[in-house]
Amino acid sequence: MKAKTVKTAKKRIVNVTKNGKLMRRKLTGQHLTTGKSKRTLRNSTKTTPLSHADSKRIKKLIPNG
Repeated sequence: MKAKTVKTAKKRIVNVTKNGKLMRRKLTGQHLTTGKSKRTLRNSTKTTPLSHADSKRIKKLIPNG
């Protein structure tokens, strides 16, 4: 039987780098932004690599890319 992608896992991953690292969005940029500093909001738009342990688990949930 064909392995199906878990859609919630797919939505959390922004992109996959050439070396196979999974990138995710940073937190704190979407909710209650009026009290946060400009630096915090600017840094929240950047992406960061997923940890090695999490990426191994997520790759099993996204077999087809």
